[in-house]
Amino acid sequence: MTGSVGIFWGIPAPGGSWTMLVDATSLAEAEPYGDFLTHPRGHYEVWTQWQKTRTAPDANGFILQTIADHEYEFFPRGRIVYNTETSGFILYADRRLQQEATIARIASAFGLAAGTYTVRSDEHYRS
Repeated sequence: MTGSVGIFWGIPAPGGSWTMLVDATSLAEAEPYGDFLTHPRGHYEVWTQWQKTRTAPDANGFILQTIADHEYEFFPRGRIVYNTETSGFILYADRRLQQEATIARIASAFGLAAGTYTVRSDEHYRS
């Protein structure tokens, strides 16, 4: 199975689209959690590390300043896990990110092929 697990945020961009910030882990390096493989880091941990180091993957100056100026729960976010029993991914996302084009971008960022994942909401991922 290809693809990765991890966490993500959507940062509003001009024109109503989203800039996606992603922290991903390959399935080979993912941590077992019951029947799932999951990302070893949490939203708070990653966001505060980015704030401290003033870095983030593929981030420009605007995004780095946005990270510095806000707490991790301010922006819509989500997580991708892998279910070892069903051999499929679950993409948990804030409802604000559950637009077809945005979900496609998230899935692409994690290397998820169409038909290998389901999208769900979760109370943890509400901004």
